[in-house]
Amino acid sequence: MALTLTLREQPVVPLEAEVLRPDRLAGAGRAEIEELPLWHGNERTRVGEFFAVSGAGDDDVRLEGDLRRVKFVGAGMSTGRLTVAGHVGMHAGAGMRGGELHVEGDTGDWAGAAMRGGTLVVRGSAGRQLGGVYPGERAGMRGGEILVHGDAGAQAGAGLRRGLIAVAGRLGEAAGLRMLAGTIVALGGVGGRAGAGMRRGTIVTMAPATPLATFVFSCIYRPPFLGLYLRRLCALGMAVSDEQLGGRYARWSGDGLELRRGEILILEAGA
Repeated sequence: MALTLTLREQPVVPLEAEVLRPDRLAGAGRAEIEELPLWHGNERTRVGEFFAVSGAGDDDVRLEGDLRRVKFVGAGMSTGRLTVAGHVGMHAGAGMRGGELHVEGDTGDWAGAAMRGGTLVVRGSAGRQLGGVYPGERAGMRGGEILVHGDAGAQAGAGLRRGLIAVAGRLGEAAGLRMLAGTIVALGGVGGRAGAGMRRGTIVTMAPATPLATFVFSCIYRPPFLGLYLRRLCALGMAVSDEQLGGRYARWSGDGLELRRGEILILEAGA
């Protein structure tokens, strides 16, 4: 039986719960888990005050309840599988280095920010700065995979250095802002100012888009590498059509303010 933590009641103010990750809970007994520290606003508390603990302390952990006011769930995790059976708050999976984090509802802002590895799967929608860069840091996500089955907010992939972000719905404004490398795939399209200030990397959109004026049209072609990425998304449970797999894409190079070494690929409808 998986280790299960069930939220007893909604915290009055956001609850910071970095300890709720498989590699921190593995091998721990119930009493030990209940004594692990949490921060409720500026007050120090413990896991047992807010969560009922059941099951074994292995590397398969399940969190139940409405966790929209619970922050940093799965942050920094390196191994194991963590499932959130509902919504979760800000910074979920931030700084992940490995393992799998599955959120069955929505995530707050900064989900997967500064990730280094592992897989984050969101069955609902994500807030702003998905896989983004924290203020004062040069790069955001540096590895791993993020899959969102709904929509994502503004500045998804901001400062992206390495890794894959895929969104089945639509991305908000300024996706890939100042990205350094990596790949963003938007099956439902992108908002305005996508790729602003990008240096390298690839943004793929399956819906019509108008790149910034600092991007220039290069060609229409079938990118050989894209099929590999899209088949990977299929293997991870994301719906990708035959048209997207075999279609032709318009390539726009940019940002012109950064030597145009990045690209936006736009699927040609009916190609």
